[in-house]
Amino acid sequence: MAEKDKKKDNYFSNEKSSKLRSIGGLLTFSTILPIHIYTNIEEMAKMTWFWPLIGALVGFIGLIIGYFLNILNFPILVISAIIYSFFIWFNGFHHLDGLIDIGDALMVHGTPEKKISVMRDSMIGTGGIALFFIVGILTIFFLNSVLSIGFLFSILICEMSAKVGLVSCAISSKSGNDGTGRYFIKSMTIPKFLITLIITLTIGYMIGGNIGLFGVVGGIFGGALVSFIGSKNFKIATGDVLGASNEIGRLFSLFFMLVLISISQIRIF
Repeated sequence: MAEKDKKKDNYFSNEKSSKLRSIGGLLTFSTILPIHIYTNIEEMAKMTWFWPLIGALVGFIGLIIGYFLNILNFPILVISAIIYSFFIWFNGFHHLDGLIDIGDALMVHGTPEKKISVMRDSMIGTGGIALFFIVGILTIFFLNSVLSIGFLFSILICEMSAKVGLVSCAISSKSGNDGTGRYFIKSMTIPKFLITLIITLTIGYMIGGNIGLFGVVGGIFGGALVSFIGSKNFKIATGDVLGASNEIGRLFSLFFMLVLISISQIRIF
């Protein structure tokens, strides 16, 4: 019985590989969906480019939740807080963990190796808590501002763009010699990245016009920004850096949408 439970907890078992199984493994790894599809990490990482579409699926679920909460006449700020909480919970807190670890590491003075050792430490410090608070509160208020003008599709777009941020970070980062993050970084190629961008930019534009398009661009910017910060501080990108890029990608997706909405409302007399 113990061996059976151990196998269920192993994301990276050596099951027969296929693209569908790799996608299923990615779903199992990055969400709390009880689908229990396992594959080795190398096979799963081959579908890293597909991650934003998984984000779109999670975003669609969030969109449904937001729609019904709106029907029930919940305050927009409360809806925003619930949606953000749903996203970080449904993703199994994986990416949030990376954000907190990055916050702790950025407080450290010293070599990249010293910062990485703090990042991988299981303790949570002031830097991690502060960064989570900053990103969380801004994400909630940005979402509240965008939803206040009635753009409900921003829920789907921002979560899809969170994963766009992750793959943008992966394509622009250097991997280390250990850790699970290196598999996702090494699997991303320019052609795969371009496919991801074409698909997500198309989805963003189809459901949100220029606002949706701008939201995806915000995700790209957020991922690139985290990649730059990671390069300056750690020289490489770890799994925690990729996780942080997801959270920052969502934040900047909402910020970019809000900027475009604000600009469009400017009146020149």
